[in-house]
Amino acid sequence: MSDQNTPPRSGWLSRLVSGLAKSSSKLVTGIGEIFTKKKLDDAALTELEDLLITADLGTATASRLTQALAKTRFGKEVTSEEVRGAFATDIAKILEPVALPLSVDPARKPFVILVVGVNGAGKTTTIGKIAHQYKREGFSVTLAAGDTFRAAAVEQLKVWGQRAGVPVVAKDTGADAAGLAFEALMEARKRDDDVLLIDTAGRLQNKDALMAELQKVVRAIAKVDPTAPHATLLVLDATVGQNAHTQVEVFKQVVGVTGLVMTKLDGTAKGGVVVALAEKFKLPVHFIGVGEGAEDLRPFTSHSFARSLMGLSPDA
Repeated sequence: MSDQNTPPRSGWLSRLVSGLAKSSSKLVTGIGEIFTKKKLDDAALTELEDLLITADLGTATASRLTQALAKTRFGKEVTSEEVRGAFATDIAKILEPVALPLSVDPARKPFVILVVGVNGAGKTTTIGKIAHQYKREGFSVTLAAGDTFRAAAVEQLKVWGQRAGVPVVAKDTGADAAGLAFEALMEARKRDDDVLLIDTAGRLQNKDALMAELQKVVRAIAKVDPTAPHATLLVLDATVGQNAHTQVEVFKQVVGVTGLVMTKLDGTAKGGVVVALAEKFKLPVHFIGVGEGAEDLRPFTSHSFARSLMGLSPDA
């Protein structure tokens, strides 16, 4: 397990490794316990599959990975590192088609990004971080505080707006979210902004009310620009593990999600759920988050994520 003792890296890869430490530690330890001078036999494959399922990679992915391993190594003596290396390669292949950056279309001004997700998933923080990155890349950005039910969400977005140096369109608590989205788009248009990021409420307890409200927001935006929203991002909290599947299904049905953002990977051993979601839904994963800072949300890359998840050097 030499990869666990590599010198500390600077920058994003270092944060990715430490952010996925809980997930990778579970897998490294588990695979190491299975392969202590042991051949790859049926019993070992069953143990491996169970371990991958408990790490939230999902039954379909766990089966696919162990079957691929069996094809090339069944009956042979294998080391923990060989197994992790093989899994990392296959996981990267699963993730590669969904590891797509969120491209701002310059022909759509402003490029409207609707951000949805349940309360507590990290929507508001994610919007602030994306705004910060886009501003640094030279885009002009407006934020819309559309989670009008939570005063804290509005205040939080204002703080992120100040940090990023971008305007925030906000109203009093309880204001009509659709009306606010409409006004924000009109203002962003007047300013000729490149990007408009719209926060939304996420009260999944009452699915019908959530559906009605989000659909009303979408209709309000479409009155100004029939092609908007141009992207609808679902923010998922990685700590919920397999419950993320239900959230994807609900929000896809409600508002036609076009891409995912996975947050709080540093707070969980369930990082494997990213792989399960990629396998099942085939939705682009645009960003992943491994901490609180603006630099801790970055575009998702398949190779570095797969290797970090397996406790291997991400830049190898």
